[in-house]
Amino acid sequence: MGDTYDRAPEAGGLSRRRRIRNRAARAAVASFLALAAGQALGAGIEAVPERACTPVAAQPVWGEAEIRASRTVHRTDLPARPAAAFGGVDMLNLFIVVEAGDHHVTVLDGDRFEPIHRFPSGRALHGGPKFTPDGRFAFFGSRDGWIGKFDLWNLMLVAEVRAGVDTSNIAVSADGGHVAVANCLPHTLVLLDADLNPLKVHPVRDKEGRKSSRVAAVYDAGPRQSFVAVLGDVPEVWEISYDPKADDVPIGVIHDFHYREGAFIRGYLNPRRSTLPAPLGGFSFTPDHSELLGGTREAGRGLVVNLDVRKKIADLDISGIAHPGAGISWDWNGRRVMASPERGRGAISVIDLGNWRTLKRIPTPGPGFFVQSHDATPYAWADSAMSGAGDTLLVIDKRTLERVAEVTPAPGRTLVHVEFTRDGKYALASLRERRAEGGAVVVLDAATFAEVKRIPMDKPVGKFNLYNRIARSKDPGR
Repeated sequence: MGDTYDRAPEAGGLSRRRRIRNRAARAAVASFLALAAGQALGAGIEAVPERACTPVAAQPVWGEAEIRASRTVHRTDLPARPAAAFGGVDMLNLFIVVEAGDHHVTVLDGDRFEPIHRFPSGRALHGGPKFTPDGRFAFFGSRDGWIGKFDLWNLMLVAEVRAGVDTSNIAVSADGGHVAVANCLPHTLVLLDADLNPLKVHPVRDKEGRKSSRVAAVYDAGPRQSFVAVLGDVPEVWEISYDPKADDVPIGVIHDFHYREGAFIRGYLNPRRSTLPAPLGGFSFTPDHSELLGGTREAGRGLVVNLDVRKKIADLDISGIAHPGAGISWDWNGRRVMASPERGRGAISVIDLGNWRTLKRIPTPGPGFFVQSHDATPYAWADSAMSGAGDTLLVIDKRTLERVAEVTPAPGRTLVHVEFTRDGKYALASLRERRAEGGAVVVLDAATFAEVKRIPMDKPVGKFNLYNRIARSKDPGR
């Protein structure tokens, strides 16, 4: 996603008036952020990614009018078939690799492990790309609020919009028809259609309307046809249905649900609130997305939130979950279990989803972000990226819950974010370094743990396999 406000009209499709308006908006936002952060003017918008949801005393204005004015459509005439560059390529075994070193994205063939295309993102992307169910479109979100829609079949950016000033992440609905944007600045949750037109902008405040809050993260809950948003400063979780036939949402005092005695609003694109003891940190969904397992920001407190009854239903013996979506689940000895790295601890906790008890705490070389696996492999892989042992991946046998190997392809280099090929035969990990310092995607045999290939990249912070990401959205229990 480039800076459309700096492009020539034929490249960006913007009139001179819109370019001037966007430059003015950019300058105003940059000035606001510099002042709010106590910086000298001139630090500019480039400071945004470094602040990452830092609270500020005042809020910038970036509502529906500003969002709508920022929207640019670049192409609407592209063919609905993959380009010639994809001849013989399994389109669902593509990897989208985000390179933070020079702000580029690489499209990687997951069979030959060869790059097919590389394009500039133009900004500091945050969170992984999200895909439509057919794998054609990828949506990217940047820290400074820009959302881009990229046509993977034609390798072109087709639309972009600025949905906020400081954005946490984005989510795309399981049907590909809606995009949700979680903002730190301003305190809004923005809902867009698939063409990036604004549908609704929710100012985020607590139930009483007294306290404003950042949105820490938003995720798709495909089986429920809804988005789930975790608030950063208020002890609430919001669930927003994108089903046009969703039941109405009660607000205020309801005397009788059956006879609708009380105030209701339409269920479509409006939030249902779950009230918690404290704001939630990282979390993972249960396979059917009816519960969240997470931790409050108070050390040593884990909890289970049921989205149907909209409250905490159980405590967990964990210190918290390291990162949203960090866990995996599988069937073990006749029960469904979930494994997730604990926040701040060098351990993977395995939790029985039937009774919420911790079955085992598996020590790791150090605290990490994720544990990943695939249906076709008996092993789970965990990083230790938040520790001095960040160069090592731990391999765990899902059948025995025992450690079986430590993999260190590049001693002294940070290794993160394991992602599997479509068939689960290979695990790809990121050496999160600049290209000149050995940055690469490392391809590992998922059965022998041996290195197969090393693909140079410029600080690859994440890579995302289309089939696995789309299948996980359709069947989150996998």
